[in-house]
Amino acid sequence: MYINFWYVAARSGEITFGAERPVKVQILGHHFALWRDRSGKVCCISDTCSHRGGALADGRIRGDCVECPYHGWTFDAEGQCVRLPSLGRDAKIPDRTHVDAYPVQERYGLVHVFLGDLPEAERPPVIDIPEYSDPAWRFITLEMTWNIDYKRSVENTMDPGHNEFTHPTHGFLGVKPDYHVRDFDLTDQVWGTGFFIRMDAPTLAQRDMNAAAGRSGDKWIENGVGNFGPHCTWTYIHPSDQAQMHGFAFHTPVDEVTDHIYVLFGRNFLGDPKYDQTFEQRALYVAEQDRYVLEPLRPKLTPPQNNREFFVPADKCIARYRDYCQQWEQRGWRIDVARLRADRDTVAYAIPSPARRQKKGWVLPAVPLLQPAAAGTAARSGKA
Repeated sequence: MYINFWYVAARSGEITFGAERPVKVQILGHHFALWRDRSGKVCCISDTCSHRGGALADGRIRGDCVECPYHGWTFDAEGQCVRLPSLGRDAKIPDRTHVDAYPVQERYGLVHVFLGDLPEAERPPVIDIPEYSDPAWRFITLEMTWNIDYKRSVENTMDPGHNEFTHPTHGFLGVKPDYHVRDFDLTDQVWGTGFFIRMDAPTLAQRDMNAAAGRSGDKWIENGVGNFGPHCTWTYIHPSDQAQMHGFAFHTPVDEVTDHIYVLFGRNFLGDPKYDQTFEQRALYVAEQDRYVLEPLRPKLTPPQNNREFFVPADKCIARYRDYCQQWEQRGWRIDVARLRADRDTVAYAIPSPARRQKKGWVLPAVPLLQPAAAGTAARSGKA
């Protein structure tokens, strides 16, 4: 798991002004409190009170602030303690009482929270989806929770070899004697890699979808896939020249072995809302096929070294994705999961926020990260 990226915490409609209590979410093994202030802005702070460890998301919303349910300490959207009842009305509140607060963006009907300490100019962006606002496209939003290391699912998306056997809707279950994965070229970008490939595929199962795509019998599908950061993927499925489906998966690691997935699934054909259920059912049907093979994978966590798995040319996008993850690890962005797990019952950590670069004196220690000099050693020992 990595800090310094934008993670989806909720759908925008789940965080409403006027709610009595904040929304509690867990990301990267940590809890957060989210609420909407009177201006309509979504706010996000660390869930753990700096006093005695109260869960702020279990408290009450007081105006634009959150009140801890344990002793009434009250925090604003910047993480500053603005009320400390036991000291009395006019007492000076010590600076060290602050908690971490995190930048928030609302895009695509989703609440994205930046979990890290990078200043704004250095942060990776939220993935750009220009067709989301294009009237020729219609999108639906799906959610799933799987018991996997989220990186397993990211790699599965970029795996052209699994479609033939995992998805009967995409291939022929390997019965054709001439089946093979065509060669493809990777295109690297700043925050990820990807490729396009043409694959043989059966006719679409849904009659209306097949007719609108202009397909007759078995044919090819133009398929493009790639990653954006360690946790987002894009998938372009073009059943024909005029019919396109684009999917964008935002993986939110609840912890190291639980993946909450938000999927934006768009199409440029059959745009009538009456077809939303058809596309939703198809997308979930295909997703369940992936879950069926991913949840039993061993080991549960993605192996720290490629030589623990036998790679073939069809896996080169996965290998490149792991190269990117190694680069982010070398920047010191990867959480030391082994230490976090070992300290879970004895230490309350916090994901470091941008304010930690300006302010000193924090009650909660920052989550342990694999340091660049030790990253290779930790990976070889399997403790990443």
